[in-house]
Amino acid sequence: MEPTVSHESTPALVKPTKPKSQSPWVLARRKFLKNKVAMISLIFLLTVCALSILAEPLTMPIEDTAKINIREIGKTPSAEHFFGTDKSGRDVFARTLHGGKTSLLLAFTITISVITIGTIVGAVSGYFGGWVDNALMRFTDFMMNFPFLLFVIVLKSIFLESGTATLIFVISVLSWTGVARLVRSKVMAEKENEYILGSISIGCSPAKTIFKHLLPNVMSTIIVQATLILAGMIVAETGLSFLGFGVPMNIPSWGNMLNEARSPDVLAIKWWIWIPPAAVLTLTILSINFIGEGLKDAFNPKSNR
Repeated sequence: MEPTVSHESTPALVKPTKPKSQSPWVLARRKFLKNKVAMISLIFLLTVCALSILAEPLTMPIEDTAKINIREIGKTPSAEHFFGTDKSGRDVFARTLHGGKTSLLLAFTITISVITIGTIVGAVSGYFGGWVDNALMRFTDFMMNFPFLLFVIVLKSIFLESGTATLIFVISVLSWTGVARLVRSKVMAEKENEYILGSISIGCSPAKTIFKHLLPNVMSTIIVQATLILAGMIVAETGLSFLGFGVPMNIPSWGNMLNEARSPDVLAIKWWIWIPPAAVLTLTILSINFIGEGLKDAFNPKSNR
């Protein structure tokens, strides 16, 4: 007797789907977008940058912000002058926007220079090691011995007629050492991985190995460090300009505007002259620090997903 064959449909075996692998950059972007404080800070920073870039069409040409207007001296905030006027009759609102353009442009330029110099020195030192590492690190130690503030003040005193280019050059030359040491340590740890050894074994040049394989894998650390340096450069420019050794006084910047707060009557009575640039400066630095913390948490694999 032949066995009966059941015609009932048997459930098909469903193969489990493998989760899609995501790159660290995709995961970091998702984690950063979920950080509300970092996102609010990023929106605020972008708004400040946009208003600073559009300072001239929104208010007046930058040349007009340096002109003295005797009829408008010391006016309080009004519909005509949103932030009032200073002791020279200049519009504080226009100077705040133009000052932001100057301070942010200087800070971004110096940060890019510092990151570029420090990354190149640190990557070359960490990759080659040996006498190259010793020579570059001893030179880095030598540069770290220069007192930053004193050296900048001395050079600015020598070159009294110099503009912002000298300030950018001096600060960039003296500020790359920390980035170089950080990148060096990351590169030395990264170059022991198999993909770097494989790149060397197939004959890739050192430059190709460094820029195509090593640096992309330490770029997250560099980006986080860049945000911290950006905030520090804004503080450095403001402090030097406040002391009279930064941006020339005929160019509006947040530091030059705060320089007027050294006058007792301005500090105590004419609050509208220094509070707007001080408030924008403080909020900008806080926003950059919050963005840096958000990026640090986003690129940290040990943080909660």
